[in-house]
Amino acid sequence: MEYGELDGLIRRAHVRNGWFTEGNVRHAFGAWSKALTSQGLTEWIATYEGLGAVLGEQRTVGLILAGNIPLVGFHDLLCVWLSGHRAKVKLSSQDSELIPALIKALDEFLPGTAAAISFEQGKLGEIDAIIATGSNNTARYFEHYFGHLPRIVRKSRNSVAVLDGTETDEELIALGEDVLRYFGMGCRSVSKLFVPEDFDLDRFFQAVFGWKDMIQHNKYANNYDYTRALWMLDAVDFLENGFLLVKEDTALASPVATVFYERYSDAALVDGTLAARSLDLQCIVGHKGIPFGQAQYPALSDYADGVDTLQFLGQLT
Repeated sequence: MEYGELDGLIRRAHVRNGWFTEGNVRHAFGAWSKALTSQGLTEWIATYEGLGAVLGEQRTVGLILAGNIPLVGFHDLLCVWLSGHRAKVKLSSQDSELIPALIKALDEFLPGTAAAISFEQGKLGEIDAIIATGSNNTARYFEHYFGHLPRIVRKSRNSVAVLDGTETDEELIALGEDVLRYFGMGCRSVSKLFVPEDFDLDRFFQAVFGWKDMIQHNKYANNYDYTRALWMLDAVDFLENGFLLVKEDTALASPVATVFYERYSDAALVDGTLAARSLDLQCIVGHKGIPFGQAQYPALSDYADGVDTLQFLGQLT
């Protein structure tokens, strides 16, 4: 793919979906270029014996992709391709060009790749298995509609950060990437902070100040203004810095342009809370989890919802 083609692709993606800013789309491509190294691919697939050599009949796997952040469904498609199966892909209307462009570029290096992948405008038609990603509501529909097929159905998940109070300023700056990249709309985006009782939230505000220009984005600003007005009408206590609203709340999922926090005095209780909510969590960022600033750079072996996609696909033959 020539630079001019990529540049045009990025502009069209933003026109189609206002959330897909040039910076975020380029970041998504950059994250994948960081992951798709020869060493990374070799180490990832080394544990899957016979990967790509379909032992039985080649299967057709349907993919229903989300579109909340750029290229969000590419990992599933990559897994199907590596497994040697065919893919029938239903793209999100919010991200309908980026992944096909990647496949077109891949086909130039590995002719025949595109022939194993079809992008469907209507129904998926006849398939042997399904991998579908959506909200909790659409997941119930997927389970009902595809209940007769081998399937992976993914629901809404959120990510949290657990601070212990010893974080450096650099780590808190990196945390801003985990919270605000992609406007906080990814399942790996941190929507909730667990902080010690004596933690000064001004440290967090100062650390994320570099993201202040987000408020110039129309869609983000509309969400900020709406939630701020709603909370003020409801007499909700919250903190703000002009581009991010912060509220104490026990919930995991926070609206766009906000982040929740919860204070704790016993780290063991936080561990227990997270264990009890494990099915609702995608990432835990902190000194005991994913390093600050790395939530949006998943390894190839970091499967969504913890379900091993390659293992699932290998069992279809």
